[in-house]
Amino acid sequence: MMPSAKFSDLEGASVLITGGGSGIGAALTEGFARQGARVAFIDIAEQESRALCDRLETALGLRPLFLEADLRDVGALRAAVASAAAAHGPVTVLINNAAFDDRHAVEDVTVDYWDDNQSINLRPHFFTAQAVAPGMKQAGKGSIINFTSTSFLINHPDMPSYTAAKAGIIGLTKGLAGHLGPHGIRVNAVAPGWVITERQRELWVTDASLSAHVARQCLREVMLPEDLVGPCLFLASDAARMLTAQTLIVDGGFL
Repeated sequence: MMPSAKFSDLEGASVLITGGGSGIGAALTEGFARQGARVAFIDIAEQESRALCDRLETALGLRPLFLEADLRDVGALRAAVASAAAAHGPVTVLINNAAFDDRHAVEDVTVDYWDDNQSINLRPHFFTAQAVAPGMKQAGKGSIINFTSTSFLINHPDMPSYTAAKAGIIGLTKGLAGHLGPHGIRVNAVAPGWVITERQRELWVTDASLSAHVARQCLREVMLPEDLVGPCLFLASDAARMLTAQTLIVDGGFL
């Protein structure tokens, strides 16, 4: 369920979301569109992304801007940021959401695998922030929201490159917050727990594993992509005006 709260300062805001075509990203694209924001999103999956745009245009009368790009290609990433700014004005809300939580064993990781994994899960967070920073400085404000994960906090054993990237995102968040704060730009991180997307259901969810996980949460409900929308709307809005360099854990109280 989408949040009922309305943040008036987000209406008309230029918002850019990476990985905005599916899963948590698609929920964020919809959530910001429902606030009346001008939403652009970067994704690699064309068919799924265009279907999302069609659905939201029908439902809301607003069509998000889909920008097809592989985030491993920094040049293509920068071009996508420029396209978003050209269409909607300088980006003042950036959500670095895209990730690839592929499972991998320590023994099987090669140098090429490690570098490719980091080029999806950590490197784009920096270069997207770098690309939007001039426009935010010109506007005198901005909110960058970096998605990390609780996976490294619970010692997840099956994806060491991914958890290393997710831990690194918190360090990046704090460093960017210190550098960009004097320009009125806030930088925070969101750390979801186990959010049950279609990808999770297809690859890893079983009735037993999900029941066991929810039983350890304080809030005994399955977390869905829509549950990340409200925290991001808050961090993007002026309700969080003096909040920066923080990590907001959204896991139903698992930790």
